[in-house]
Amino acid sequence: MAAEEAAEASLAQLSPEGRQLRREDDHEETPEDCGETAALNGVVVSGKMKNNNLDVKVTEPGLETEEKGMEEESARESDSSILDVSSDYPREKHISIQRHLVDLEKLADLKEDEKKPCPLCPEEKFRACYSHKLHRHLQNLHWKVSVEFEGYRMCICHLPCRPVKPNVAGDQTSSKMGAHYHCIICSATITRRTDMIGHINRHVNKGETESRFITVPAPKSSREVVKESATDVQVLPNYSTPQKTDSYFNPKMKLNRQLIFCALAVLAEERKPIECLDAFGATGIMGLQWAKHLRTSVKVTINDCNENSVTMIQENCHLNKMKVKLNTKEEDGDEAMGDGEENADTIEVTRMDANVIMHLRSFDFIHLDPFGTSVNYLDSAFRNVRNLGIVSLTSTDVSSLYAKAQHIALRHYGCNIVRTEYYKELAARIVIAAVTRAAARCNKGVDVLLAVALEHFVLVVVRVLRGPTPADDSAKKIRYLIHCQWCEERIFQKEGNMVEENPYQQLPCDCHGSMPGKTAVVLGPLWSGALFNTGFLRRMLFEAAQYGLDEAQPLLKTLVCEAECTTLKHFTTHSPYDENKQEECGVYIKTPNASAESSLVHDTGVTRIFCGPGKRKSEEVIRTTPKRQKPESSAEHPAFYYNIHRHSIKGMNMPKLNKFLNYLSEAGYRVSRTHFDPMGVRTNAPLAQFKTVLMKYSTPTYTGGQAEGPVHLPEGVLAGEQIQAAPDGKEEDAEFLEDDESGVATDYVVTADYTTHRAAE
Repeated sequence: MAAEEAAEASLAQLSPEGRQLRREDDHEETPEDCGETAALNGVVVSGKMKNNNLDVKVTEPGLETEEKGMEEESARESDSSILDVSSDYPREKHISIQRHLVDLEKLADLKEDEKKPCPLCPEEKFRACYSHKLHRHLQNLHWKVSVEFEGYRMCICHLPCRPVKPNVAGDQTSSKMGAHYHCIICSATITRRTDMIGHINRHVNKGETESRFITVPAPKSSREVVKESATDVQVLPNYSTPQKTDSYFNPKMKLNRQLIFCALAVLAEERKPIECLDAFGATGIMGLQWAKHLRTSVKVTINDCNENSVTMIQENCHLNKMKVKLNTKEEDGDEAMGDGEENADTIEVTRMDANVIMHLRSFDFIHLDPFGTSVNYLDSAFRNVRNLGIVSLTSTDVSSLYAKAQHIALRHYGCNIVRTEYYKELAARIVIAAVTRAAARCNKGVDVLLAVALEHFVLVVVRVLRGPTPADDSAKKIRYLIHCQWCEERIFQKEGNMVEENPYQQLPCDCHGSMPGKTAVVLGPLWSGALFNTGFLRRMLFEAAQYGLDEAQPLLKTLVCEAECTTLKHFTTHSPYDENKQEECGVYIKTPNASAESSLVHDTGVTRIFCGPGKRKSEEVIRTTPKRQKPESSAEHPAFYYNIHRHSIKGMNMPKLNKFLNYLSEAGYRVSRTHFDPMGVRTNAPLAQFKTVLMKYSTPTYTGGQAEGPVHLPEGVLAGEQIQAAPDGKEEDAEFLEDDESGVATDYVVTADYTTHRAAE
């Protein structure tokens, strides 16, 4: 009873606002919360269980506190650890947390003919004033400096919710209470706005987005319905900003989703049904597209560790008339059915960590699309993936992969890189090297089917080959790269463990001999094998045409030409399923052929004879001696590419890119364009030959550079006619023209089919 009387006496000395907040906390306090220190609704309470009595500490004006106690209090404030971890029941949110400015003005009860105090400031700090002045005060000093989270604004509060550090004299008064924010999630009080933003971000990173206060959910009318590839999904406001929403949806990744869908459609033609996993569902748009278009060919599982995202995925499944099987634990969960009509339209939605679900279950197709790097999930992905299954991953940490943050690339991928002209292909080979190492740790090899590096992401799709032999073969393709920083020539290091006496001898250029100092760097380890599988890409192009994916078709055509190292005019559009078998990395994959009477399918050394599609006449199991055939290395596309602008000659006009490709092809080299760089040329020609051909068919700018004056072209002759006869193979070696009358030599290169005229001097 003595403790209660002391608390009442202390409460009587507080300001009216402090007494009101004190009463609210007294109503909310329960014996369960008395074991720890809690910051609830802006009041610091310290409670101990002694004969069902509460020992309440209240800071009084002019009260002297001990130095040790204040140090502990300041340490708790700096760590933002004033959490009510013992209370799981909801309580009312603090008055400084509102949705709209109008709600904050309602607390002040604004009236034109009456002065009102600020609801978030004590009387000593801001005196009562009329409505127009109070409106400006609330808007400028509270609302504009607020912190937003899930539609709520945590405004700055000046009420005596917590004591400040004592001054030099050791005293503290209620008039010197510091400004602070109240966390909507854990009820902590944070002083600075930047610290509050970081505090909220730590909650989001830990998956703690559920408020412990009684909050009104966002109205469903504020949600927007987005349609993509005949699939409707509901998204929250600010859906394209990851920091402001739980269910992130990026419209710029539409091309990425179409490429992954085509890869899954190709796998669905090989075997049915297949179990596929979207490990990071967000809104569930990708898994919904799989189930809606592929139907009975796939069994879709959409996973996300965020509860709000899981709820959004369920609503989007019902929106697309799909059945939902909810599983939020490691055991089988209950089923929540929607308005679907068939069991084939059932989508399993799980709420687990991505590593957990991939460790527990086996899948034929796994897609990883986390925020940033995906290296933390590779070991789990390759642990239980089935043989000849597919793992696709999207990496959005382009700042590190594109050599803008080299220390992060070294930390995540264990790779040394610099900024080069082929930095996008370098990023793709870095990711594939990390994938190969993760697969090799699980005694699995990989066959790279697709590698795409665009502005916002790096997409890698690989096929999994079980066994130590494929794992060893894949691991041998991880090598270091020697890059000349002077001329940008590059070459992979030779295989072997012996130390090279002079590594510069491996480079085709002689920059080290002609330039002082060190001219080359060692990059890697990188993937040195092929980046594309031609047969798989042709089947992806066929599926893209079947499902009407218009945005993916031009890119897939470019990838097919790049994989075959041919130009687009030599591209053929025959169906990839015309052949009876499809070889990928020495393994023959079954493909349907309705027109063939019988098809011979080779799959890991087992020969099966089929008669027609779906009808098996007889089955003979014949064990062949070689299980897998090694693909010819000459059929692989050349590694890396050259940018035609980086190697142009100063004062010369380059030929058109397509014509330059023809010149290199006529010189006997394999050549193609690349999706990595719109002005890039992928060729097996050395850099010296590349520059020779470029110089041969370049023309002078005619604006200067001559010894005495400019060259005047005759009327009716265009500069583009200089290389008109080049595709016909009639061009000759470059020659120097000399004017004997003037005694001035022109030192530019022209072709034999172009007649040069000099103006009379």
